[in-house]
Amino acid sequence: MNKLVVVTGGSKGIGRAIAERFARAGFDVATCGRNAKDLATFKSDLEKFGVKAYAFVADMRDKAQIKTFCEQVLALNQTVDVLVNNAGYFVPGSVLSEPSGTLESMIETNLYSAYYVTRGLISAINKGHIFNMCSIASIQAYPNGGSYAISKFALLGFSKVLREELKPKGVRVTAILPGATKTASWEGTDLPDSRFMKPQDVAEAVFAAWSLSPNSVVEELLIRPQLGDI
Repeated sequence: MNKLVVVTGGSKGIGRAIAERFARAGFDVATCGRNAKDLATFKSDLEKFGVKAYAFVADMRDKAQIKTFCEQVLALNQTVDVLVNNAGYFVPGSVLSEPSGTLESMIETNLYSAYYVTRGLISAINKGHIFNMCSIASIQAYPNGGSYAISKFALLGFSKVLREELKPKGVRVTAILPGATKTASWEGTDLPDSRFMKPQDVAEAVFAAWSLSPNSVVEELLIRPQLGDI
């Protein structure tokens, strides 16, 4: 039986690149997202690697839908070898002027989803590896970062706590802190591609961190564009 990687929000962007990298290595892949059409394309594309791909419709802002997604993954009756808590989104703004509800929405998507997915799947993670998609914004506040930075600081804190709790169980925990990466979040920018990292580069770094022996763990994976932060 193939190993299984679960990537939340994996139908595009960094999540998609990570899912493809593990699929190329022979992993079955499970993901979730809100767009059924994107998920169908994801399933079709990844199964071309000769693995099984499972794509479930779920909104990671909704605790009930997270619970259903976890139940669907557990019903596969496979050990979850790698969990990538990737679901999240970015909206620029100031904490003093962003629309009411922005903080709640960011926390629900960027933090609570990782918290509840991890709790929901931990019974299937036997000496596996959990990656949490943090951000440069997890360690460096910046103008117009608003509630996004708050949520990503919190996600890094969650990662640190989880690392301590899972040490004795042989489960590795890595916080991924990528800088500006060319994904849909940057659509419409007039900056050249050379100012951004490629999603595939983040995926390769994640795969390399997973590839270490069980004796070692990359606790924080900080990756920046070669020319620096934007």
